Amino acid sequence: MRGARIVPILLAALLGGCASTQPAGWQSLVDASQWRAVGGSTLDPRWQVRGGELALTEAGGGDIISAGMYGDFELEFEWRLPPGGNSGLFYRAIDVSPVWARAVEYQLLDDREAEDRIVPSHRAGAAYDLIAPARDALRPIGEYNQARILACGPRVEHWLNGVRVAAYDLDSEDWRQRVVASKFALQAQFAKARRGHLALQDHGNAVHLRNMRVRALGRDCS
Repeated sequence: MRGARIVPILLAALLGGCASTQPAGWQSLVDASQWRAVGGSTLDPRWQVRGGELALTEAGGGDIISAGMYGDFELEFEWRLPPGGNSGLFYRAIDVSPVWARAVEYQLLDDREAEDRIVPSHRAGAAYDLIAPARDALRPIGEYNQARILACGPRVEHWLNGVRVAAYDLDSEDWRQRVVASKFALQAQFAKARRGHLALQDHGNAVHLRNMRVRALGRDCS
């Protein structure tokens, strides 16, 4: 994937010097031992790892979180959905339900058929209900899309198929105003954690992920 070829100079340019130290190596997340139910200790059998994929095979598996916690990180994964599909990946999440009330979501959506496509900030690659994708970079339904998230202190970027589609700064007035105008306005703990789990959403349909990996960025990232 594109992120694997990024040299330190380019990453520093994107995130203001995050790559000035040597970060930890990549860790694969396509492993059932790396995930568990929110608030639980095991993984519902409807979430399965097979053929190199982590997949929710049918609705009812519930939201799941990663065993590991991450603060400043780079995450890459490929995802696909069925027609009309909707899901999401949360980051810096707390192990409390509902996950969405406390963590920002990278939206996974079929922008052509899903009911949620009508709202721009609900489309694929968005910071859900906060920042709409800068452009349509989605591939046809059934194909895998490449996602990438860079989190460096308060600065976060969403990438979709090699295009930076969203970026924000948690300490900015722009971000505060977006939260006030969103569904999260009354959620006092929303996006407050600077370190937390990754989480995957059960939105009532199948979702397939592969080549999912994460690495921590250096301590002086911010």
